[in-house]
Amino acid sequence: MARLNVNGVVRDFDAEPDTPLLWVLREQLGLTGTKYGCGVALCGSCTVHLDGAPVRSCVLPVSAVQPTQRITTIEGLSPDGGHALQKAWVQLDVPQCGYCQSGMLMAAAALLKEKPRPTDADIDAAMTNICRCGTYNRVRAAIKVAAGETRSAGLDIVHVPRSV
Repeated sequence: MARLNVNGVVRDFDAEPDTPLLWVLREQLGLTGTKYGCGVALCGSCTVHLDGAPVRSCVLPVSAVQPTQRITTIEGLSPDGGHALQKAWVQLDVPQCGYCQSGMLMAAAALLKEKPRPTDADIDAAMTNICRCGTYNRVRAAIKVAAGETRSAGLDIVHVPRSV
């Protein structure tokens, strides 16, 4: 048995040392918000925070994570969906298929923590996640909305209800 501090709770798990953190989170701890995409740290669907820094959990062996390090998954970003980024994502209807969105949100949250008023260049540098639906303009706009820059978001900030 080993331990991880995930979303502020110390959790026990049993896995081989070379098991990727992603699979421990999903299979052992039942935290399925973090997604598997490519398995080679390119797409970013598996992004979580390790002591506040974004990491690709699909290639990080669980043995490389110390029990004292804090892991935050999408489930721990905000228990009620009240994080400014989550609200902006909903306001701008950012996701299409939505598969990449938990990783996008985690990368964006790390960016805003480091740079509360990111420039377009900051966003480009931090947001290396891949979205196969191509919602990059909406992601950029939502980051700016969350940062309080609604006028420069690049999209009209109008909520359009989803059709049923």
